[in-house]
Amino acid sequence: MDEPRFRRILLKLSGEALLGDEDYGIDPRIIARIASEIAEVTRNGVEIAVVIGGGNIFRGAGLAQSGIDRVTGDHMGMLATVMNALALQDALEHADCNARVMSAISIHDVCEDYIRRRAIRHLQKGRVVICAGGTGNPFFTTDTAAALRAIEIGADVLLKATKVDGIYSADPKLDASAEFFDQVSYDEVIEKKLKVMDANAIVLCRDQGMSIRVFNVFNEGNLLGLVRGESIGSKVG
Repeated sequence: MDEPRFRRILLKLSGEALLGDEDYGIDPRIIARIASEIAEVTRNGVEIAVVIGGGNIFRGAGLAQSGIDRVTGDHMGMLATVMNALALQDALEHADCNARVMSAISIHDVCEDYIRRRAIRHLQKGRVVICAGGTGNPFFTTDTAAALRAIEIGADVLLKATKVDGIYSADPKLDASAEFFDQVSYDEVIEKKLKVMDANAIVLCRDQGMSIRVFNVFNEGNLLGLVRGESIGSKVG
């Protein structure tokens, strides 16, 4: 691969991205392909941290709507992200890529606690760091966790993996007239209510100057292309 454009990236991967053709849980083919791409990028000298969601198993806000206490629901969602993180770690190891799961909530028997300096050391040693447990606090999404971790580890860019090709004015699968945005500012995302990441995450990235790139994770080769510097998806910043 040509000299990579980024040396350290934070990949935000939603739980729904792991569903594939399944109605619930994890599609083994999808997680294996994503792991293969991540492994290929690391083999070319790029340090990668991943923040993973849990929406394919539990989503705290959704559980709250069904009557479960919101704090309890969010804690359940955090545990779901740990399950996804362990699955991704296993898939990465099958792809001959060293990985460490680090959780914002303590589960010592299955993963490490998230400690910023230790996470950076893992990255420097060529290991993929999979950040689970969100921020460790209720009422905060994994989008906010991704923004926070990207800033903490000094990532060059936050890559938001989605099911569409970038940022649109509306869901392109439901509205054929939806406008595609090649680049938007942080304030435009908030003002136009573009569904990129939640407002907390956008404001955090804006205030700390963290660039965001939104791309389609289901197009094979997109992650490698972004690292090479190809113009893929949409940019916020």
